[in-house]
Amino acid sequence: MNALRTLVSPRGAVFLLLGILLVAVTILNPSFAEPGQFMRFIQRVAPIAIVAIGQYFVIIAGEFDLSQGSLITAQVIIAGNLVGQDDSRTIPVLLLMVVFGAVVGLVNGVITTLLKVPSFIVTLGMMLALLGGVMWWTGGAATGNPADSFREIGRGGIRDVPFLEFIPWAVFILIGWLALGIWITKRPLGKLLIAVGDNATAVDFAGARSAWVTTRAFMISSLSATLSAVLLVGYAGVHPSVGRGYEFVAITAVVLGGVVLGGGRGWIVAAAAGAFALEALFMLLNIAGVPSTLRDAVQGVIIIAAVAYSAVAFRARRRRGPHNPPELGPSETAGTAEPVSTATTRTIHTETRGD
Repeated sequence: MNALRTLVSPRGAVFLLLGILLVAVTILNPSFAEPGQFMRFIQRVAPIAIVAIGQYFVIIAGEFDLSQGSLITAQVIIAGNLVGQDDSRTIPVLLLMVVFGAVVGLVNGVITTLLKVPSFIVTLGMMLALLGGVMWWTGGAATGNPADSFREIGRGGIRDVPFLEFIPWAVFILIGWLALGIWITKRPLGKLLIAVGDNATAVDFAGARSAWVTTRAFMISSLSATLSAVLLVGYAGVHPSVGRGYEFVAITAVVLGGVVLGGGRGWIVAAAAGAFALEALFMLLNIAGVPSTLRDAVQGVIIIAAVAYSAVAFRARRRRGPHNPPELGPSETAGTAEPVSTATTRTIHTETRGD
């Protein structure tokens, strides 16, 4: 019963949905079950899953990052124009991209936390600024063509592997990035991010600097977008349209994975699984002949449905307990000058939820 309850919970339902979608795709397209085809599917989803992992850290802290897609576009253009056909520039340009991504995340975090500007507005402004810079640089047309050594990161891999045939580098990069993300969630930073999303005031009272904690979440998000851009250069080419809309895809994947908008609750593995479920759904719709123009509508419906399901499930859990803190009786509150604070209650929630 516990396993079944977990499977239908907001963070477990995405794995059930993913399994159903993969079976449906395989029935309609039997070649999808071939190891080589499945590896290609993972390679295609890897950039989306990596961006979703970055978005996860921002959302559990109670914020949004709408600049991911534009940052991907900017990084793709940087790679295409600065690397060129000179293999010796690959490492320096990669380092430049990492620094640029970290600076974008730092700016987003500082303005959000220190100037108290809503992250929705800050990252929306950053999105427009990056898009404007890209359009000014490229004139809206495809420019640059990085060396094959750079593009090999996104489209290359280990070939002639028994049974699997081909293992893309993107698979290893995704596994490594997810493992790093899981490690962060187990560290103090990950626990503080959940606490900040649950109750930032309580975190400040506890002595932690919630502003710096949230800023690091934005930096992780921007570095995720940078890594995704490196992979996309490999098979998507260098064009100002690469990366557009990825921020909304990432938010949809994270919400589909049961992460609560507003912060405080979520599982990073489920967020990554949400990216695979979303891509499998789009693949199924394409096979069924549903127009691709309905993709945005499907994403909107998924966000609304997932948020509603999470809210209903969480309210049901609170009614059942055990997450409800015990109510203090008159004898326990006697002699106190004021009622128990909300910050204390929310802190108890954070300690019991885990990740």
